[in-house]
Amino acid sequence: MKRARFTLLVVMALSLVGAANAQDAKPSAPAAATPGTEPVANPVSSTVKQQLTRFTKIMVAAAEAMPPEKFNFKPTPEMNTFAHLTMHITQSNMLLCAKISGAAAPESAKSAETDTKDQLVAGLKASFDFCATALANVDDSHLGDPMALFGNRPSSRAGALIGLSDSWNDHYGAQAIYLRLAGILPPTAQPKP
Repeated sequence: MKRARFTLLVVMALSLVGAANAQDAKPSAPAAATPGTEPVANPVSSTVKQQLTRFTKIMVAAAEAMPPEKFNFKPTPEMNTFAHLTMHITQSNMLLCAKISGAAAPESAKSAETDTKDQLVAGLKASFDFCATALANVDDSHLGDPMALFGNRPSSRAGALIGLSDSWNDHYGAQAIYLRLAGILPPTAQPKP
């Protein structure tokens, strides 16, 4: 979680430094580009979209790996069930992707902790599909736009993108812990074929 936040902050800082240096620089002969060193268009939103692909795959796989009878599992009495965690991920995706993009989340994607495994996994998949569609046209041109997150807490579009990335890291980590405590290897710990 901290590494993803740090990476996004470094990318944003480097983008700002690069923009400032570009304004002061005098035109010169173009240098030959080294493969992989070309500037990245929209570095913040592009990074989150790349993460979306990865986390869709591993978080859905984690939910699918948990047997239906273990969806009520919780490591301690004070903790939430795996079903609640799955529902929470779905709701977080819907809320943050809607805020970032301005698109309305579909009403049909609502889920409840009491839903079956199949319903919860379908809702989780739908939330990632919504994020993919909602974020498709998001770029870095409005990162500073103000918005309210989680009630009336002030943020920016950049803050919401970082929050979305952080939530995927945090929630996948929680899924992995629940799976391991249930005796199941999480998707990222599975041996490579």
